Amino acid sequence: MIQATDPRHNPFTATRWSIVMLSSGDGQTNARDALHELARRYWYPIYVYLRSCGHPADAASAFARRFLRQLVGEPVQEQAAHAHYRSYLLAKLRAFLADKRGVPAMDDGNDPEIPTDLELRYQRDHVDAPTPEESFHRAFALQVLHRTLRRLREEARQTGHLPMYEQLEPFLAREPVSGEYEFIAQALHNRPLTVVVALKRLRQRFRELAADELADTVSSAQDLAAEQVALLDALGRMRP
Repeated sequence: MIQATDPRHNPFTATRWSIVMLSSGDGQTNARDALHELARRYWYPIYVYLRSCGHPADAASAFARRFLRQLVGEPVQEQAAHAHYRSYLLAKLRAFLADKRGVPAMDDGNDPEIPTDLELRYQRDHVDAPTPEESFHRAFALQVLHRTLRRLREEARQTGHLPMYEQLEPFLAREPVSGEYEFIAQALHNRPLTVVVALKRLRQRFRELAADELADTVSSAQDLAAEQVALLDALGRMRP
């Protein structure tokens, strides 16, 4: 487990999962806040897991709301057994379902609001895998990508480069074929070389932002490297 050091010397000390890992005794408030933020970010893999377990959309939504209310309301006691938030979340979700029977009760007005697009995303992503656990890992990886692309797009908008971003975003994951650099350059009234350089920089920034997203779910640089490999593997298994 990460040691409590000066954040200037250990940047992982201030990440959300590190805050959870470092909490003890009366210092639970910051940990609960950190868990609340992480849970808010990762509705999607929770919902996918529940759907992959066979629950229909409305029941999965109701279960997810109750699970998150329980998760953020409990004292943090089991986090030390988990190197990263992803494994912690899955373990807590399994335990939650093991304690539940039948169809969840109707909402009582105190549960978190679930995003309205989760079922649409679930159907669109075709994220189902041989096991609910594998579906969860795939959905977690997709959520990291989703948040990274949203941040990348917002940066482009704020810096006045949104048209360039919109043209180049499809090429973050593949190389342009012959003539595509020239086509994009013409559409943007730029030289092809400018487009080549812009794509290189966009890919680098994408990698930085993706690492930043994952850093909030681990407690060390070693765990970050392992998490990057694990999520790339989960995405790789989605390819036909």
